[in-house]
Amino acid sequence: MVEHDALGTTREAYDAVAPTYAQLFRDALRDRPLDRAILSVFAEVVSASGDGQVADLGCGPGDVTAYLGELGLTPFGVDVSPAMIKLAREAYPDLRFDVGSMAALDIADGALGGILSRWSIIHTPPQELPVILAEFHRVLAPGGHLLVGFWAGDDPSHPTQVFDHAVTPAYRWLPDHLAAMLRESGLAEVARMVRAPQPTDRRQFREIQLLARKG
Repeated sequence: MVEHDALGTTREAYDAVAPTYAQLFRDALRDRPLDRAILSVFAEVVSASGDGQVADLGCGPGDVTAYLGELGLTPFGVDVSPAMIKLAREAYPDLRFDVGSMAALDIADGALGGILSRWSIIHTPPQELPVILAEFHRVLAPGGHLLVGFWAGDDPSHPTQVFDHAVTPAYRWLPDHLAAMLRESGLAEVARMVRAPQPTDRRQFREIQLLARKG
């Protein structure tokens, strides 16, 4: 199946680069004030809903998971790569990190006040994304929030565009198209942050972060 192949390819690719990836992105938020700002907004709306438990899906080596804890949330991380989870557990032994797939989360219905999906959907084949969005909806409590980050496509005739990611092939999405998919999954867009590419960025794509709420 396509999903299985994509999942296995992604797992193997990130296992192979885990130590290098962790070193490169260890302080990724330090020079990204807009990212810190939207994460602070996310933490505030999750806390206001009364449940600060948050899953960082596609957590990698766990640095952003830990940052969510600094913002007052109760976070845990999930990643398909065992090597990434091993690094996260070593770096942050007081936090919980689990190996798992976003398409079949080992999380009870309505258990979460929030989900962070920070560039973790980009390796998902477009036809498989509705399954993942349905899982997001399932595990969020009513009133829970999702913050999803991705790179924007720039061709209005193609809602998704594949590109040669450094680790494994990935997809860009037209923001309005992805927002519509979220809406169809029961997750209504609340806000959208758009970051234009900077001269120093490795990829000259717009970065999109969508904040959505489960009704």
